[in-house]
Amino acid sequence: MKMVMVGGHTRNIGKTSVVEGIIRGMPEMNWTAIKVTQFGHGVCSTSGELCDCAVAEHEFAITAERQHNSGTDTSRFLAAGARRALWVRTGQGELLAALPALKKEIAGDAYVIVESNSLRRFIKPALFLQVVDPAIIDFKASSRQFFDLADAYLPINRASQELSNGAATALAILLAREIKRNKPCLAVTAEDRYMSQAVLSFVRSELAC
Repeated sequence: MKMVMVGGHTRNIGKTSVVEGIIRGMPEMNWTAIKVTQFGHGVCSTSGELCDCAVAEHEFAITAERQHNSGTDTSRFLAAGARRALWVRTGQGELLAALPALKKEIAGDAYVIVESNSLRRFIKPALFLQVVDPAIIDFKASSRQFFDLADAYLPINRASQELSNGAATALAILLAREIKRNKPCLAVTAEDRYMSQAVLSFVRSELAC
């Protein structure tokens, strides 16, 4: 099984769209797509807003998406062409508890794509992509921790944006360091739904190794 993991330096910057784009652009992989959500005190780690992600009865829940048009991120994965889509929900810091069940769920899958930073702590994927937005200062703790483990970076280019010095400097330093280590930087735009042929070609070539 080969896994592609897509993380991002902060919330709501296009990670789901990147996963969609890879699924749509590489239908031959017959993807199983996974969304990982951690919650705590009623707040979702994905959006930072109040949510109903919490699992009352158990430490975690793994739910299979059945609809293509429910509006959820996992339904977007199905609509993009994934063979199946799973939503993994755990409490903050409790992702480890879900790993045995998750590994069992995907044991027979050839290609898996996951939207998550935190899962990188426990699994080394075939390819780890990190989406970064120079317009946003906030860095998730999980992204900071695993930023240098990414195999490639997808900086978001915007037609017009005002960058604070803090945001521009922090990302410039981090990306420059990784570029010196020969890490690819493959720019994407919102207009192109956060996907490009360069990204697809890179993913395809890396999975062929």
